[in-house]
Amino acid sequence: MHKTFYQYLMTQRNPDSTEAVAEFANNAFFDQSFPKQSKDFHEVSQYLELNAGYLPTMTIFDEAWQEYLASEA
Repeated sequence: MHKTFYQYLMTQRNPDSTEAVAEFANNAFFDQSFPKQSKDFHEVSQYLELNAGYLPTMTIFDEAWQEYLASEA
């Protein structure tokens, strides 16, 4: 069974890390409205662009998405 992007992202959580993807994951964990069931790039991307003030640049999401795809291959 393939993971959702959110499930993948939660494997990157690390409260002690200053890595961009770990900080993204830590913040997404507390985001009650995050599209947790989505596997769709555009749905997650649009949500983050409109709602995720905690994500300083979409490049972080793009890199995390590529890692997600690689983990599902």
